[in-house]
Amino acid sequence: MTEVANNKLMAGKRGLVLGIANDHSIAYGIARALHGAGAELALTYQADSFLKRVGPIAEALDCDLLMPCDVTDAASLDALFATIEERWGGLDFVVHAIAYSDRAELSGRYVDTTRDNFVQTLSISCFSFTDLARRASAMMTGGGSMVTLSFLGAHRVMPSYNVMGVAKAALETSVRYLAEDLGKDNVRVNAISAGPMRTLAGAVIADGRYVHKYAGEHAPLPDGLNLEAVGNAGLYLLSDLSSAVTGEVMNVDNGFSLIGIPRPAAGD
Repeated sequence: MTEVANNKLMAGKRGLVLGIANDHSIAYGIARALHGAGAELALTYQADSFLKRVGPIAEALDCDLLMPCDVTDAASLDALFATIEERWGGLDFVVHAIAYSDRAELSGRYVDTTRDNFVQTLSISCFSFTDLARRASAMMTGGGSMVTLSFLGAHRVMPSYNVMGVAKAALETSVRYLAEDLGKDNVRVNAISAGPMRTLAGAVIADGRYVHKYAGEHAPLPDGLNLEAVGNAGLYLLSDLSSAVTGEVMNVDNGFSLIGIPRPAAGD
């Protein structure tokens, strides 16, 4: 699949992208599509250890606003939005691609999830989007659009996804409530549920390689899922092309989510 042409669909639009870890991140795929369509971007990084990866990406995307952000720290969020307010005076879109859970608990049984990790996972992976949406929507005086990232594990049991599945289910419900809350202000809120991909986040899941291989073998569309496909879906949801779409979870997974039991192999 090829990227959407540089058609300036997002010319004059400014937006914040949170969660780029490297050039294999889904957030990067969306940011690249937005940049190609003429958007001006602000990027964040969580800690100095990520800056060496995100810095070159920001430069490649002509991004002049690259700021630290810890979504668990209100002061960090205050500083982020104060800077955006000072530099831009407003926002047109937000991409939220942030999730975290203790890697040690993304294997074995969900029933063994600890209280501390449950609370931390839901706080970072779900509540952070609501916290950002409240702050960002106040700066979308002319309307806007927000996109977050979900996964099929919100609806079906996936190997080793455990508490992240619970967090993504809560995130999808948040999308619907936020869409209703903010719709009167012409702010749209949607999610992308991408299929299994080889990303840094996916590498944390104990059985990630198995899930990626299984999805690739059983999805209706034969070509491997790539960042361009997901990035273009993000561009659609953040642009005026989706002006009547809100509260939706868009599956971008080569059709894998529609499969119940795969067809038997020939000879079975």
